[in-house]
Amino acid sequence: MDKIVVDKVSKIYEIGKVKVEALRNVSFTIEKNEFISLVGPSGSGKSTLIYLLGGLDKPTSGSINVFGVEITSLNGSEILKWRRRNVGIVFQFFHLIPTLTAIENVVLAAELAGIPKSERIARAKELLDFVGLGDKLNRFPSELSGGEQQRVAIARALAGEPSLILADEPTANLDYSNKIRIVELLKKAKDLGKTVVFATHDVDLARYSDRVIKIRDGVLED
Repeated sequence: MDKIVVDKVSKIYEIGKVKVEALRNVSFTIEKNEFISLVGPSGSGKSTLIYLLGGLDKPTSGSINVFGVEITSLNGSEILKWRRRNVGIVFQFFHLIPTLTAIENVVLAAELAGIPKSERIARAKELLDFVGLGDKLNRFPSELSGGEQQRVAIARALAGEPSLILADEPTANLDYSNKIRIVELLKKAKDLGKTVVFATHDVDLARYSDRVIKIRDGVLED
């Protein structure tokens, strides 16, 4: 199956005695090699969807099929193995390992994804050059700007040659020029054959994508 199918997915979080319905009966399809923007305000359910698509969480009900794999039926070890081989995730707050250099962060991701040892360093250099940081391979995260750290995070997300890139508000903490640069890199990832899902509250940035899925209060608007 060359598509992602989200079918009647709901997600309820229980906080003490309170139940919070993050998603309600959400259904949509994403074609392979499509660049999708999930657009909605804070608390709309965008991040929940990103986490479910990446197998970082499971829905309360409904199913998610990613390119022929019913990920909602996988157990803990199976979903970890699947995610490492098939998904690259870019978070809002970078989550780089501070004690590792830029290239070491990317090499580690390649190692976890099972890339052969003989190929990891060359691949990391290639990806850091792809994101415009070929001259900063040995810088630690603290020596990089926010935009540069997020570009390292994109290189890291691509390290395992995943078919799916998930980006959860990756531009939220950046200035305008860096926002544009990050979205352009996501578009380039799509041009490399990746399927990209970009969660954002910024409608202007969503214009870079092939299609927009709007969400509010856990429900698709259109």
